[in-house]
Amino acid sequence: MSFRNVYKALRMRWSHDEDFTSSAGFGADDSERRIIALNSAQPVKYCNNRISTAKYNVISFLPSFLFEQFRRYSNCFFLLIALLQQIPDVSPTGRYTTLVPLIFILSVSAIKEIIEDIKRHRADNEINHRLIDRLEVSTWKTVRWSELTVGDIVKVSNDTFFPADLVLLSSSEPQAMCFIETANLDGETNLKIRQGVPATAKLLETKDLQQLEGTIECELPNRLLYEFTGVLKEYGKPVVALGSDQVLQRGAMLRNTSWIFGIVVYTGHETKLMKNSTSAPLKRSTVDKLTNTQILMLFMILISLCITSGLCSLFWTNKHFMTDWYLALGDHKSKSLGYNLLTFFILYNNLIPISLQVTLELVRFLQAIFINYDIEMYHEESDTPAMARTSNLNEELGMVKYIFSDKTGTLTRNVMVFKKCSIATQIYEPERTPSESLLVQNIISRHENAEDIEEFLTLLAVCHTVIPEKKEDGTIIYHAASPDERALVDGARYFGYIFDTRTPEYVEINALGERKRYEVLNVLEFTSTRKRMSLIVRTPEGNIKLFCKGADSVIYERLAARDQAYRETTLQHLEEFASEGLRTLCLAVTEIPPEVYDEWQQTYHKASTSLQYRERKVEDAANLIENNLRLLGATAIEDRLQDGVPDTIASLLDAGIYIWVLTGDKQETAINIGYSCKLISHSMDVIILNEESLDATRDVIHRHSDEFKHSTAKDVNVALVIDGKTLKYALSCDLRGDFQELCLICRVVICCRVSPIQKAEVVEMVTQSTKAVTLAIGDGANDVAMIQKASVGIGISGVEGLQASCASDYSIAQFRFLKRLLLVHGAWNYARISKLILYSFYKNVCLYVIELWFAVYSGWSGQILFERWTIGLYNVVFTALPPFAIGLFEKFCTADTMLRYPLLYKPSQTAQLFNVKVFWIWICNALLHSVFLFWLPIVAYKSENIWGDGKTSDYLMLGNIVYTYVVVTVCLKAGLITSSWTWLTHAAIWGSIALWFSFVLVYSHFWPTFNFATNFAGMDIQLFSTPVFWLGLPLVPITTLLIDVICKLIHNTVFKTLTEAVRETEIQRNDPEQVMSESRSS
Repeated sequence: MSFRNVYKALRMRWSHDEDFTSSAGFGADDSERRIIALNSAQPVKYCNNRISTAKYNVISFLPSFLFEQFRRYSNCFFLLIALLQQIPDVSPTGRYTTLVPLIFILSVSAIKEIIEDIKRHRADNEINHRLIDRLEVSTWKTVRWSELTVGDIVKVSNDTFFPADLVLLSSSEPQAMCFIETANLDGETNLKIRQGVPATAKLLETKDLQQLEGTIECELPNRLLYEFTGVLKEYGKPVVALGSDQVLQRGAMLRNTSWIFGIVVYTGHETKLMKNSTSAPLKRSTVDKLTNTQILMLFMILISLCITSGLCSLFWTNKHFMTDWYLALGDHKSKSLGYNLLTFFILYNNLIPISLQVTLELVRFLQAIFINYDIEMYHEESDTPAMARTSNLNEELGMVKYIFSDKTGTLTRNVMVFKKCSIATQIYEPERTPSESLLVQNIISRHENAEDIEEFLTLLAVCHTVIPEKKEDGTIIYHAASPDERALVDGARYFGYIFDTRTPEYVEINALGERKRYEVLNVLEFTSTRKRMSLIVRTPEGNIKLFCKGADSVIYERLAARDQAYRETTLQHLEEFASEGLRTLCLAVTEIPPEVYDEWQQTYHKASTSLQYRERKVEDAANLIENNLRLLGATAIEDRLQDGVPDTIASLLDAGIYIWVLTGDKQETAINIGYSCKLISHSMDVIILNEESLDATRDVIHRHSDEFKHSTAKDVNVALVIDGKTLKYALSCDLRGDFQELCLICRVVICCRVSPIQKAEVVEMVTQSTKAVTLAIGDGANDVAMIQKASVGIGISGVEGLQASCASDYSIAQFRFLKRLLLVHGAWNYARISKLILYSFYKNVCLYVIELWFAVYSGWSGQILFERWTIGLYNVVFTALPPFAIGLFEKFCTADTMLRYPLLYKPSQTAQLFNVKVFWIWICNALLHSVFLFWLPIVAYKSENIWGDGKTSDYLMLGNIVYTYVVVTVCLKAGLITSSWTWLTHAAIWGSIALWFSFVLVYSHFWPTFNFATNFAGMDIQLFSTPVFWLGLPLVPITTLLIDVICKLIHNTVFKTLTEAVRETEIQRNDPEQVMSESRSS
């Protein structure tokens, strides 16, 4: 069947659609559109162009900061205690022992927040104070970006960012054409073409711009980066349609163009870039949240203890105030339940460690320094180290369950290389020079397929939107909308077909020394729905041809029925290329009769100027002409991954982490990258969701969900691929739950052609539904929203990564460093912070519950057993160092072992070291220890005769004996839970014990030199001269810890975990491989 007959048949098929060539305008009222007056006052006041990404300002800082700080229940609690201590004669521990540490903690946090937010304000001010030329009354005036308003006409020079969303009017290039770089929007460094409409292309002088009168009507500000619908209505002239090709978005940069004139349509936070941004979130780690909850539970227990102690005090007083008259129990305070409650509330408040927040802040800060200075995560090529931009989420790195990754610039280098091609059943590869290649030799020798080869190379050199840039030395640099387009043009150059000239009307190539010019009639652009790109040209011979390249599935269904020559062989070659992980495209051509083209051109013009359903109408028009094709062959391109990406992904998958790829790139590109980086294996089933409506999306999601519901496997070995349009339907309210369920069943999910806000929505959906720790990693401004939505945000600090890096919690130079960041630093930091928190609660409960036992012994009097300042220094000095040693140097396996065996990440990922059960086991353990530490000395002290001369002492002597045993016991407990001993660990544990003994020696002699510590005078002589103290010094701590040692022995023998088994092999200097093999087989 001839092309003419095929076209007529297709034209008749669509002729029933009355709306097909409709060019109706806006059917909406003024409230659903924006009307912008040209060179006159605007009908309404629009948003200004000032932007702010900071968390605070001068007015909001104090309330916002205090709100964030007092979200921690511990801070609320200590504030209450500090206020109660100000009541005269209530506090047994002094007025300032809680207030001063609390103010110190809040001050440190405030300074940290201020410093971080000042950086954001400086960045905002730098952007807001950039300068731009604005047309004002026939003259150009330089103004700040922040002063721009909607309707302003501006002049943007080369290598300058666009200050707002503009509609392009004219440029220094012919036909109002300009080149832009959109790295900050979609992560692509390749240049893209934008072209003004012919109606404004001739506005090249200031006076011409001043005479522009009329309005621009466009849609309201929205988040759709790739869409824009509007019309230009000049007075007395026809209405002109405006589309995305005329929009210059804020965040993009003008390239290779001297200047452009544009009119501002969206400003400030209404620009598409800012619409796709989300406010900087206040992130808190899972461990922090759990600690907060447990503090609340401890608080409830503390209240219970206070009430119980208050009632007991009341009963005891009522029973003894008559008989024990010498105690003066008849005063109103002794008989007041409220007074007693306040006394015990203050007495027991230290059950919740006030020093914990300070310790955590400092330890996390130092852990962040360890990340920053890790030489293994330093990228020498770009001189970029890893950087922890926040320290609050260090342990969260050890609990990651889902990773959401961008593709371009994150997984890939964004470098593609033409590897081989299949033409007329023959595979060709580039050689060092064109003349050495078999392909060129076949052309020169006029091989039987020479014409097909020439047509193939011509298509490669002509069918694209690449922009050539000629350097002074004669070399040509190609700027392409996608790296694979550049690779295809490079492929043609390898074989002697050099593309070197482009204008809006034609392209020129040098075909083996012969110059050829092809007039460009129409460009049918690639979309994720079409999966192909076509160019209609007039050849040097005057013929009209359609060159088409695209996915094999769409090309094959458009081949002419008579064209059977290369089908099967090319299909085999495509499978062969795909198995090598190469990206493939099919190339085809057809000749169009002039009369058919003229008729089709009218249809296409009406479709392309329609304001309603423009995209669908253009696609329908393209379908009319893209048929009856003749297959020429296929290409194979290698997409260069970053170093170590496949190995990193394999390790992360082995660690039990699910990886999703969220990219604005084409579907085929993303799938091929999935294969290249081993995210998708050839044994996986791939489900592709490309639907055009909500109903179709619902049907396909329900169908696949029903299939998997009957599966018995825990994880279905399936990769799900979905495009942006289908995702929009899938994320709608009634489908969201089903789609989420389908995604969570699949091993791998890839979302293509998604906008930044869709990325954020996907991350938010998984984070909220699974309650798991999520991590988002990207390199461009288009990744900022998802980075901020995830539990942890990672920025790749590369060519495009400044904004992503600034918005992230951690930044690294290469994706491969993520492996070390999670499997080593993440797992270590989780273990360290977990042990630090548990140990901090343990040591506080261990000492301060003794006040409860002493209350039982002292008639519920509320009397403190210990000297006042020893209570305050317990957390600050005597037991401050062991938590630091644990928080900084603890590690259960070496870094090499953690990297070699990703399975060791599981304990931290599944929160085995810190959960509700573990927390309360530690609290019970501390309660048990406090019983031994108080009642054993009480038994020894029962006769009160603990010196050879028969002398006795007071309660403070008992308090110091107990205090000494507590310090020794909790320090030894730190050693018992330590897996990695360094000299600093030894110094922290034994040094803490030595500090207490040194303190006793010095503090005992303060009085009378200082009018201070009168009740501690001579305490060193009393304490160190009694044999009872020295006998109990080894016996009491050993007895207290004996149960712990026995439990640890049983656990490490009978219930040994994989981590402990691997650690043992490391200590024995054996290879852990055998232990890991046994674990895998079990």
